[in-house]
Amino acid sequence: EVQLVESGGGLVQAGGSVRLSCVASGFPFDDYAIAWFRQAPGKERERVACISTYYGTAYYEDSVEGRFTISKDNAKNTVYLQMNNLTLEDTAVYYCAADRSMGSWYSGALWFSSWGQGTQVTVSP
Repeated sequence: EVQLVESGGGLVQAGGSVRLSCVASGFPFDDYAIAWFRQAPGKERERVACISTYYGTAYYEDSVEGRFTISKDNAKNTVYLQMNNLTLEDTAVYYCAADRSMGSWYSGALWFSSWGQGTQVTVSP
C-alpha cells in the first residue's frame, strides 16, 4: 500500500522558515517523481515543487523559486520542502504527491497517483 505522510507544518511569522517532510512507503522510492502541492481556502490546488528521486532534478513554481528548496534522502524514503522568507500568500495546506512519471508535474495534480493527507502551514503577519 502506497503511503505518503507529511509533517512539519504549523504557525510561522512572515519572513520565517519552515521545513516540511514527506515520508514515503509502499513503492520503489528511488525512481519516482515526488511533488509538493498546496491549496489555500477558496483556491485551486497548485504546484509548488517537484523532484526526481532518481536524478535529483528539481523543479519549482515561479512563485516559490528562490525561496523554497525541495530535496530528498533516498536512505530515509523522505522528501523535504524547505520554505524560507514566507509570506502571507504561502498560507495553505501542503500536500505531498507521488507518481512514476515526471511528466505528471507538467500535466497537473490529477495525474499524480498517490497523495498524502496534507499539513497546514499558516503564515502570520
